[in-house]
Order: sequence, then structure tokens, then C-alpha cells
Amino acid sequence: MHPWYSLHWFSLAQWQQFQLAQPLALWLIPGILVLFFLRYYLYRNAQQRLNMSIGQISVRSNRASRLQASRSIVSIGRYLLPISVFLSLSCLLVALARPQIIKQQRSEQSEGIDIMMALDVSESMSETDLRPTRLAVARRVAQTFVNGRKNDRIGLVVFAGEAFSLCPLTTDYGLLKQYLSDLNDRMIRTSGTAIGDALARCINRMRDRTVSVADTVQRDEDAWKPERSKVIILLSDGDNTAGNLDPITAAKLAKAFGIKLYTIAVGRPNGSVAMATTIDEGVLKTIATIGSGSFFRATDAGRLQAVFAQISRLEKSPIRVQVYEDIQDYYRIYVYWGITFLLIALLLKNTIFGNVLED
Repeated sequence: MHPWYSLHWFSLAQWQQFQLAQPLALWLIPGILVLFFLRYYLYRNAQQRLNMSIGQISVRSNRASRLQASRSIVSIGRYLLPISVFLSLSCLLVALARPQIIKQQRSEQSEGIDIMMALDVSESMSETDLRPTRLAVARRVAQTFVNGRKNDRIGLVVFAGEAFSLCPLTTDYGLLKQYLSDLNDRMIRTSGTAIGDALARCINRMRDRTVSVADTVQRDEDAWKPERSKVIILLSDGDNTAGNLDPITAAKLAKAFGIKLYTIAVGRPNGSVAMATTIDEGVLKTIATIGSGSFFRATDAGRLQAVFAQISRLEKSPIRVQVYEDIQDYYRIYVYWGITFLLIALLLKNTIFGNVLED
């Protein structure tokens, strides 16, 4: 930082960095010039001078030249007094305008939401109506969906004839994508599609997370934050043909825990020629309606990606933006300059550059 007596404070580059808290004060600076002109106009004929006669003195030409130069210096020097007064008042008005440098910092905070993805890994997911297979497309689109989330806890449940929790709620997206890349249709040997059990596994993961937070006594501000939103995204291509829990009952249980359900029917309705499958859209639609969510049909890879993109837009966690301002005032520097010019003016008043007869 430059010292206050540096001329840097009057440079254009420095003034471009300033923001004025009271900019109207600068409009008074032209008023100072108006007062000077009024004073000169009103008192131009009332100026008092002391004329002294020293007789007729003959001087040499070189001494006459030096005398004339001295008179010119004195004549010009008399302007230093009003200039000093003007600069003093101007600097004080600049100080009154309060030049500042304001640095802003933005801080974005998002609590995120809890998302459980339930992916069908049954044998029918190996069909090729979605190239290369239904499961491969679902795996790739799910990884893209994970990449687009921030501050969200995401978990993974896989199901066929049985349902297993593969990954708990986590913000370690690298680990989650690794689990997704390892998915295959041979992970679960039990045939069938247990949609109800898959929903129950997702609900248990979210319920356990809710209970652990509720049972933990926190005395900091986190204890007063609103409960995170909870979402289940279920992707399947077949009927509910296995499991111990009815999907409708599981959907009602999810609603009781405040969990929103999104269901996606992946694949064409008639499947491929080699393996005929049907999709019970009625069940998927019903559980989505009960869970206050939406049902989607994805008949190709592009449509499935659009479905996940739409869910990502719908389920946005609120973002709290805090703006911090670091305000540094520099009015003291111009106060010091104003006092300095005022002292210079008082000093000039008692020299040959001042006219004491006008006081």
C-alpha cells in the first residue's frame, strides 16, 4: 500500500478502483471555483495596495533584469495561495465523498437431497432393443446423472428376483460410478423382478439415515436446518413377479416417510424377438402417483437420457448464496492532503506571496 503522501492517490488508475459512498459531495468542487470568481469580481476594485516611492534610482541593465524577474516570480507566486486553498477544500470534499474499495466474495451453499437409485439387473435387461443392451444404456445414463449432481447423497439398490443394497447414501461419486460400471445381469441369480422389495430397500436406507440424524444431538446450527428432500428413482423393464412386499404397499410406506417416487419403464413394450417381455406400466404408474412423483417411458437411449435430465431439473436442492463485502475506506488519506494544503495556504499568507492588506 502506498503512503498517504504519494501522488499515486491522485492517479486515474487509482480512481478507477474507487467506489464513492457519497458521490454528490464531488459536485461541490465546481462551487468552490464559483466562489473564487465571485470574490474576485466583487472585490476587484476594493483591493488595497501600498504604494511606496523610493525616488529616482538608476540601475544597471543586469540589475534591472534581475529586479524584473523577481517581480514576475512574486506576481506568479501570488496565485499559489488561492490554489492551495482550492486544493485543500477539494481534498476535504473528496474525503467527504468517502472513496472506498469494495471486494465481494460469493459463497454458495447447498444442502443437497437424498437420492436412491433402484436399477433392475434381471436377465431381461440384457435385451438389445436399446443398443448395446438395456442395462448398458441404463448404466451409462445413470453415471451421467451422477456427474450432474452436486452436494447430493446418492445410493444404489439393485434387484432382480431379490433386492440388495449395493451402495449406501454417499457423496463419493467416484465410488458410486464404480459400482454402476460393475453392474451386470448375473449379479443376482434369483430370477424375476421384485419391485416391492427394491422400494423397501431404498426406504430402509433413507429411514436409517433419517433416524441417525434425528437421534444425534447437535448444538450447532446444522441441527436447525430443514430436513433434506428424499427421492427414489426406480428403473425396470418387467412386471413385478417376485419378492415378499407388494409394490403398492411399499409406495404407501415411502409416502409416509415423505419420499418422492420416480419410475422409469425402459425398453420397447414387446421387447425383442429372442426374448419377449412385457412391462406392467400400470404398477409403475400407480406407485409413482402414490409417491407424488412421475412415470416415464424410455424406448431408446436418447429418451432415457432425457428422462434423467428431466428428473435432474425437477429435483434441485435449494442454494443459499451469501455475499461478503470487504469495504476499505480511504477518506483519511484525502483528509491528510486537505490539511497539508491548508497549512501551506496559511504559510503563504505570511510571506511575500500573500496580501495581508486584504484580510
